[in-house]
Amino acid sequence: MSTNREMDASSEYHTKPDPVNYTSGRWLRGDKLQRDARHIKFDFDALCRRVIELCPGAELIASYVKMEGGFNRVFIFTMDNSKQIVARLPFVPAGPPTLVTASEVATIKYLQTRTSIPVPSILDWSNDARNRIGAEYIIMEHAVGVQLHKIWPAMADDQQVRCIDAIYRKLKEVVDMDFPAFGCLYFADTPLDPASKIFLDEDFCIGPHCGPRYWDCNVGEPRYYHRTRPNRGPWTNLNAYCDGLIDAGLSRIPLIDSETEKQPLYQGSVRTHNTLLECGRAVLKQMSADPRIQDAATPVLFHPDLHKRNIFVSEEDPAELTAILDWQAGSIEPAFWYADEVPDFATPVDPDHDLCTRAFNLCSQFLTPKLSGPRSMDENLFRPFRYSYRTWKDGAVALRHELIETSRHWTELGFVGTCAYAKPTLEELSVHQKEYRYFEAAQNLRRDLSSLLDIASDGWVPLENWEATKSAQKDTFIGILHAVSTNEPSGDDEPIQTEQDLKSIWPFDLDD
Repeated sequence: MSTNREMDASSEYHTKPDPVNYTSGRWLRGDKLQRDARHIKFDFDALCRRVIELCPGAELIASYVKMEGGFNRVFIFTMDNSKQIVARLPFVPAGPPTLVTASEVATIKYLQTRTSIPVPSILDWSNDARNRIGAEYIIMEHAVGVQLHKIWPAMADDQQVRCIDAIYRKLKEVVDMDFPAFGCLYFADTPLDPASKIFLDEDFCIGPHCGPRYWDCNVGEPRYYHRTRPNRGPWTNLNAYCDGLIDAGLSRIPLIDSETEKQPLYQGSVRTHNTLLECGRAVLKQMSADPRIQDAATPVLFHPDLHKRNIFVSEEDPAELTAILDWQAGSIEPAFWYADEVPDFATPVDPDHDLCTRAFNLCSQFLTPKLSGPRSMDENLFRPFRYSYRTWKDGAVALRHELIETSRHWTELGFVGTCAYAKPTLEELSVHQKEYRYFEAAQNLRRDLSSLLDIASDGWVPLENWEATKSAQKDTFIGILHAVSTNEPSGDDEPIQTEQDLKSIWPFDLDD
């Protein structure tokens, strides 16, 4: 292939969609920050040349499609010999630089060598942005078949049931694997601190968790590390894992309170968060000592986003699985961490037609009992774990509520001794209940606005709907504000009684 042909092959791309900037949508909250976090400065022509090199028999790229999600930019290249190649570049919110790509590749290779799960082959990858392309990337074969979400509505009931069975028979191979620690998979020779490696064999190890909760990659959520050192694993037992959750929560707390007048009532002071998290640490360790929690905390690797869009099936037989994609941020967690996640193919559109839900429950029960066991347990046994790392984002009231409920029902939940979190006084409980009603109002408002405006919960809007959605949000705010202003005061049972109350819990940006 000549240099001239390379130049000819790449020159047409400049008339295609912008490969560098995020162009798929806008955000009603922190729009510039969100789009800046998804700007990737790289050499698109170099990427195209590398794709051509990796496709024997192809001389140029006939066409390409650019796709963008919350964590990656994807290019699907169609070559002049009709083959398709996929290139994926991670955004900042995907996870820590170098580690998130290295872990995903290692996870895919681990699955390919130890299971029969169909995952497209990786043709090339780099987790060093100093490469000739100028960004981290993974280049892989295109999945065979068709995305499940495209044909699911047209599938017969028996095909849907057989498809769910096929998915879980494959995932059983993953869930059945044994691991000695919690964290993420890496190649054994990945350049990590030796103290951060737990070797599985000569090829693979468990290393630091690369989920966003442990790193400074969540847009608009800075980390401070004033009170704790980074604690990202790997963790060899549940106690250590819990320390990681609490330390992740502490790492997001600033040194001093700032702009507290702009925070909702339930946010809580810096001191409140620090005290609450240390109490939470003691409670989680008490709970972790319970044999039931221990049994439900077996280290398990599972798919991080198991939904129809990441599953490919045969066009001839839609019950035949051809690929499970997107293992980015796949991690080894306590089994209970995955237990309450229900894939979209198991959620009935019609409540009276729950065949797929029943198929999912049966497949999970008999094929992945490590997950179905915790799912059948009282969810209150696990709720404090889920809120412990995100108090500064949620507000102190969310974790406090879980700790209060755990303390109040300690004996009913089957724990022995006395809960490390003391039951609140009547006065403290009254204050908490008022703040919690405020918190619930904020959560309900976000949910209702997302539904009403037809947007994602983080405020993402498709680009073509941007202006109309901005206008609709403004009209909605004015309408709710009018209702709040004209309603008669109804006491503490109604937390939103003033314009300031409404503004403090409004989840999206408002023009002055």
